[in-house]
Amino acid sequence: MPTKLFEITDQPLSQDDILRRVSRPDCGGIVTFAGTVRGSTATDSGERGTDFLEYEAYTEMAEKMMAQIGDEVMQQWPLVKAISILHRIGRCEIEEPTVLIAVATPHRGDGCFDACRYAIERLKAIVPIWKQENWSDGSVWIEGPRQLDLE
Repeated sequence: MPTKLFEITDQPLSQDDILRRVSRPDCGGIVTFAGTVRGSTATDSGERGTDFLEYEAYTEMAEKMMAQIGDEVMQQWPLVKAISILHRIGRCEIEEPTVLIAVATPHRGDGCFDACRYAIERLKAIVPIWKQENWSDGSVWIEGPRQLDLE
């Protein structure tokens, strides 16, 4: 079975795994982005210590939207040869990766940095994934997709 490039999973994410998904003999530049769980959360009343995060997703739609982002990247940056986006659901502990993105291009200057940034901003804007922030004295669900200005 071929490896999925765009995946929602309840399993821990691996940098080595996502690198394998985009590695190609014609690409010498691979940029990755890892989003991890921070130990604090900014709130209206100041910083709060985060205990853990819980993620939920509409998996089928989320994977389709992540593939759409991949298509957008490849149209906007024609030298991108491969892109993969992985997102974790379920309980995630402090410093644990919750999202990984990898973009492969022939050379580092072929748009891989910009494409990777575009992918994470689009994911936050359109993919149906929801996050619950948990503290010692409570929790709050953070709304899912929101449109962001990518300029």
